[in-house]
Amino acid sequence: VEQEKIDKILNAGLIAPTAKNTQCQKIYVIKSEEGLKKLNAINPTFDAPLVFLVCGDLERQCPRAYREGYLMETDLAIVQTHMMLEATNLGLGSCWVCYFNEAEVAKAFELPSNVVPYNLLVVGYPSEDAKPSIRHLQSRTIEDTVIEL
Repeated sequence: VEQEKIDKILNAGLIAPTAKNTQCQKIYVIKSEEGLKKLNAINPTFDAPLVFLVCGDLERQCPRAYREGYLMETDLAIVQTHMMLEATNLGLGSCWVCYFNEAEVAKAFELPSNVVPYNLLVVGYPSEDAKPSIRHLQSRTIEDTVIEL
């Protein structure tokens, strides 16, 4: 993946709205052979040439003043969604991976104790025969998901 596209994806995450504009995200760009090999030993990344390790900085998270139970994960989900949409806009494929061993990733990449792994965003050019799972093509109806009051 070209550096220009990586920069655009990162900028999309940078302009994503976060609570009180705290910008709690710390994003690690994993594209070296060594980094990808280290990550693949913990969790498969579909042989992608690029993985964004999206983390939250506990020292920059929004104080929970407005609503009990507000979580930094909400901000990080918004950031990662913006990045994923930009990757698609640039003709890249991506996969949001939220099931991985966060502790092992933090240890392998020597993350500071205030930086918590949230998700992996796996990015690359899809192969010509790549097809989404049938479940990705299914949607509920508007009537099933929207309630007018």
